[in-house]
Amino acid sequence: MKKEIVVNRGFEETRVAVLEDGKLFDLFIERRESEKILNNIYKGTVQNIVPALGSAFVDIGFGKSAYLGVDDIIAQREEKNIENMVKVGQEVMVQVYKEPINTKGPKVTMDISLPGRLLVYMPFSNNIGVSKNIEDKQEYDRLKNIVSKIKKDMPGGIIVRTEAEESSEQEIKNEIKYLTRLWASIVSRFNEAKPMSFVHKDLGVVFQTVRDYFSEDVVMMHIDSNKEFKDVSDFIKIVSPEFIDRIVFYDGKLPIFKVYGIDEEIKILSSNKVRLKSGGYLIIQEAESLCAIDVNSGKFISKTSQEETALLTNLEAAVEIARQLRLRNIGGILVIDFIDMKKSAHKHKVLDKLCDATKGDKAKIKIWPITRLGLIEMTRQRKRESLFSLLGDTCPTCKGLGLVLSKESIFVNVCNEIAQLSIDGYCGKIKIKLNHDIVEYFKERIPRLKEIFNTNFEIKSSSESSREEYEIIFE
Repeated sequence: MKKEIVVNRGFEETRVAVLEDGKLFDLFIERRESEKILNNIYKGTVQNIVPALGSAFVDIGFGKSAYLGVDDIIAQREEKNIENMVKVGQEVMVQVYKEPINTKGPKVTMDISLPGRLLVYMPFSNNIGVSKNIEDKQEYDRLKNIVSKIKKDMPGGIIVRTEAEESSEQEIKNEIKYLTRLWASIVSRFNEAKPMSFVHKDLGVVFQTVRDYFSEDVVMMHIDSNKEFKDVSDFIKIVSPEFIDRIVFYDGKLPIFKVYGIDEEIKILSSNKVRLKSGGYLIIQEAESLCAIDVNSGKFISKTSQEETALLTNLEAAVEIARQLRLRNIGGILVIDFIDMKKSAHKHKVLDKLCDATKGDKAKIKIWPITRLGLIEMTRQRKRESLFSLLGDTCPTCKGLGLVLSKESIFVNVCNEIAQLSIDGYCGKIKIKLNHDIVEYFKERIPRLKEIFNTNFEIKSSSESSREEYEIIFE
């Protein structure tokens, strides 16, 4: 699969797109006024301990208290009573592993991890691990032996990432040296820092993408910013000089995201409807802790049978759902309502297709078998807010319900309000000011208003009124 990374640096935001065979699969956006705190390290103060929840709340100077679970506390001995592990007022070093979402504050851990391009260094662990994605047994054993030898001379645990495959022993040693030096500087800054303050900032979105995605299968990384191009080039010269010619500066006249068609893709992502090539479509409904996805065949009809139509649409939908989850960064509990299929072999095909399509996702995913109702339940790790939450605000009219009062409902409300005013015998004119979308509906019903209230009416458009607002004026 041909992978490309496209970087766009603007005045207020930096956007990074990952393309697979020319199709957008991952999109990361970092805005100047809403910088991410994921993986940042803070010197926090324990504010409160809640034994019933097995948790503590830590002030890290962020505004919202951070949640620290009992399993995320580094204790001197085996202990599960949180009151014996931390005390109110205690200063602790914590790392954010889940960003604040809506009203919830960030989640933090005391088990610090420092990710590099090849390895993850864990100062408070003693474990050695190798990515399961390294399937070659000889390579797996080679890497484990290298880090096991290095580990004898240093404290802390090491996880070997997939990107370390075929790396030399010297490259691994260099990265461990860098990560252990970084940890020493973090400890020094923590000791000197004031409580509730920032200690270490994780890499920005561009370098995170280089760290997590830039490997042999990336044929090109296009960058439209001179500064980002220079910084990334300098970094690649140190860690992977053989890939330096794959970093390309874009100086075209048209915006880089427009050239690659990414801007159009982002517009589509603001809709809850996703069209499939076959003519079918998905409806994606996000809630705070659950996302429901409905699969519909739409205009697609198979030439053979209804069962075949359902199977083909579901197989196509499974691939697109995996892509949309990555693009929109949807996490938490997900329920997918595929089109009903009678044959159990077809159900297994769809389940297998979904499992296979999600393999490239770097978030942790768990998928359960299809239920009797034809639903698939799954979970996807969510470390930051969804793309929809980043790009949009809750509608001030519907308050996030996705519905507003119908024109008929507004008409009924107006009639009821006038009736409550007891205007029997009123000889003047009643003026009704409405949102411009509703005006025509009311004008068509002036005869009905006259019939009900036996008086004259004038309908006016008001640019200041929202859809459900109206003003009744007696003249």
